[in-house]
Amino acid sequence: MIELFYTFLLSISPLGEARVGIPYGALSGIPVGYAFLIGWIANLFVFPLFYKSIDWSNKSLWKRRWYKKGAVYLSKRAKNKTQNTISKYGQWGLMVFVMIPLPVTGAYIGTLAAYILRMDYKKSFIAVNTGVTISCIILATGMFLGIKSF
Repeated sequence: MIELFYTFLLSISPLGEARVGIPYGALSGIPVGYAFLIGWIANLFVFPLFYKSIDWSNKSLWKRRWYKKGAVYLSKRAKNKTQNTISKYGQWGLMVFVMIPLPVTGAYIGTLAAYILRMDYKKSFIAVNTGVTISCIILATGMFLGIKSF
């Protein structure tokens, strides 16, 4: 039972998202289908929670120098990593960016990029969550095949 909780926490955390949560769950003895489901659901929460927290933070803390400095740094970093793909391909580019199961291409950076580039909330919500879904399917399939082969 505690492994399910850890799988959820790892999958919603910015330290790896479902890219870490699903493998952790599967390697902890949770059936891959359950690990997928828990990791996927947790990762789907990232966009709405993080987007709203960015919005709230900017409205509440923008006058604070330390916040503004950190926010500008993160914004520039996210914009540099995503602008070419997302500016060129829009929501499709955002979806592809998020679906690639590599570090620094997940829902958190995708959400930040959508916010910074002022993309439509509903379109970016769909793009990020579609990318998360595809990424989770890729991970779960890889874990399932890997576990079956051993």
